[in-house]
Amino acid sequence: MTDLRLRRSVLYMPGSNARALEKAKTLPADSLILDLEDAVGPEEKELAREQVCAAVKNGGYGDRELVIRVNAPQTPWGEADLRAAIEARPDAILMPKVSSPAVLESIANHLEALDAPEDIAVWAMIETPAAILNIKDIAQARRDRRTRLTCFVLGTNDLAKDTWAQLVAGRVPMLPWIMFALAAARAEGLTILDGVWNDIADIEGCRVECRQSRDLGFDGKTLIHPNQLEPANTSFAPTDEEVRRARLVIEAFDKPENARRGAIKVEGRMYERQHISMAKRAVTWSEAIAAKGY
Repeated sequence: MTDLRLRRSVLYMPGSNARALEKAKTLPADSLILDLEDAVGPEEKELAREQVCAAVKNGGYGDRELVIRVNAPQTPWGEADLRAAIEARPDAILMPKVSSPAVLESIANHLEALDAPEDIAVWAMIETPAAILNIKDIAQARRDRRTRLTCFVLGTNDLAKDTWAQLVAGRVPMLPWIMFALAAARAEGLTILDGVWNDIADIEGCRVECRQSRDLGFDGKTLIHPNQLEPANTSFAPTDEEVRRARLVIEAFDKPENARRGAIKVEGRMYERQHISMAKRAVTWSEAIAAKGY
């Protein structure tokens, strides 16, 4: 058994849609981003804020992680969003347009001034060219515990808009930025989530990109429709064969005769001791998914 926090499927829910907020209580999503920003028009911002914060306070979401994406502090809604989100006490607050460590420092000051509970984490949207250029410094902001930074969320649509890169199959134009962000996150022990798949009618295309996300090393994928949950959950789960082989590797290195060996052969493949941690991760994920039930 494990207490690993799974984030295979992280579903955006528009805060202005009360029916969607209620439906989210039954969906097989690991995490929910209750959105006050991009998914909500200016005329509905206040309604969305009220509905999202009431939903978080009232609960009923089981073990699903609840994240509120607020509007940036410099917008007309940002300050009120932050105050309301802190009062609602979600698991995390997702900050848009984090393009430098200074943004996180400013948010830390806001959270302290508003006496935010210590158990509210901060997630950062990485969605601007400046964020990619400053990604190492942004990730290192985690070293200052005041920032509460725990997770990067890629905003690939915004990156495409600002760079003119095309959103094509395989995402070749974006791969350098994606991997740079992923390396920075891993260097600082951050969770990192991939951007969204836009074509909600193309489930197979979503599945292919989810598998690419998993192969690249992401913890999970952000989603915009419930029909994308199954492709994400299955793509980020280790297969039965991967788990079987992982257990064999762990068992092989645990044998007394292999205690001093740096590399061993298992079913015709060579494994070094560094592969033990990878094998244990596959087993741990498998156990966490089994405990979750989807």
